[in-house]
Amino acid sequence: MRMTLLAKVLRLRRELTRPESWTRAQLETHQAALLRELRAYACDASSFYRRFHDGMAGAPLHELPILTKGMLMEHFDEVVTDREVRLQQVTSFLASTRGAELFRGSYYVARTAGTTGQPGIFLWNADEWAGILASYNRPYAWGGANFRLTRRSSMAVVSSTTPWHQSALVGATVDSPILRTLRIDSGGPLEDVVAQLQRFRPDVLVGYASMLRLLAAEQSADRLHIAPNAMFSASEVLTDATRRAIATAWSREPFNVYAATETAGVAAECQHHTGMHLFEDLVITEVVDEQNRPVAPGNYGARVLVTVLGSRTIPLIRYELSDSVRLSSASACPCGMPFTRIDGLQGREQEALRLRGIDGGEVVIQPVVFHRIMDTVPTSAWQIVRESAELRVLLAGLPVGSGSEGLAGKVRKELTQLGASVPPIRIERVASIPRTALGKAPLIRSVGTQPDP
Repeated sequence: MRMTLLAKVLRLRRELTRPESWTRAQLETHQAALLRELRAYACDASSFYRRFHDGMAGAPLHELPILTKGMLMEHFDEVVTDREVRLQQVTSFLASTRGAELFRGSYYVARTAGTTGQPGIFLWNADEWAGILASYNRPYAWGGANFRLTRRSSMAVVSSTTPWHQSALVGATVDSPILRTLRIDSGGPLEDVVAQLQRFRPDVLVGYASMLRLLAAEQSADRLHIAPNAMFSASEVLTDATRRAIATAWSREPFNVYAATETAGVAAECQHHTGMHLFEDLVITEVVDEQNRPVAPGNYGARVLVTVLGSRTIPLIRYELSDSVRLSSASACPCGMPFTRIDGLQGREQEALRLRGIDGGEVVIQPVVFHRIMDTVPTSAWQIVRESAELRVLLAGLPVGSGSEGLAGKVRKELTQLGASVPPIRIERVASIPRTALGKAPLIRSVGTQPDP
């Protein structure tokens, strides 16, 4: 069964190469046809959408109401198009799954971490899941790691091994004699991660940006000896400093990938690294501001609204993600693909730093604000921790004799210029940056004011 699924995935991936050579007009025509099919299916098969989109059959996409995660979970039993599926049953299944089982023998199931206070639960049938895997394969092909049934390959993924996490489910699905896949818990001791990679010697290395930076430091220090043909960074902000560290360690630049549990692949870099090309034949991505108005290229939005064109079990139409991204205003990429690019990804809303403004309002500060300061510090990793009475700046791997004098003043100056009322700042050397339950190391973390993932 697994080999049959992989064959289907590779067939779908070959089909996905066709839009990559289309004109923009061809892409938009294809996208519009898929959108019509999705909207018709959702209103026919989901009682929620019949009510949610009532009277709006002829309305353009941007006039349809927005679906939040809270709404989806509140009305889950009405949204799902299989009338035999109930949220309580799926929740019980997730509580006992070891990551390899199918719900009711038919559905792949994953959930989000719940960093905004409530986890989201998502299901895919076999055909949808093949599409999910094909979308994840696209970045690998663009990065020179195109998997084939006629060639054995190996891939190591250093992220979460939690059974209900989508990446763990993907790894369990694709692991086969053709594509040997090793999943490593990024929350484990670094020396254990290094030892496993050393034994496995992957052709492809995938991981959180923070973990790839640590591994690059190990490679540069001659404590890790692997030679992957390609590296892919996902799920965290890939800073310029991290990109440089990876390129120095392995003499090749990493590929940035943008994905989410709800959508699978959303965008990825091609070989020219001019930004991440949106997978517009799979997902319609609207970049909007706080009032859900479109944001012009060159400016960061407050969130994105995604319409997953292949979603059927749980149709997602204008579903809200709290990612802050920026559409590129640059000229066309030399690769010639018709896809719109994003050239900035600041992180998610829950990863932003929130401070009281000098004028009494709230100032929202994204991780990118700290890059120009922190990337000048000779540290292997950093993190800003917001506590009730202070800001802690954690520095890991700072070389002996290297100081952090003046760093607190630089941070204070930057935040003050943005209109923030800055609390006391404490610089703290640590052995390693704390990670979440999923093994992530967000650049900004709030303690006591927001739920930790």
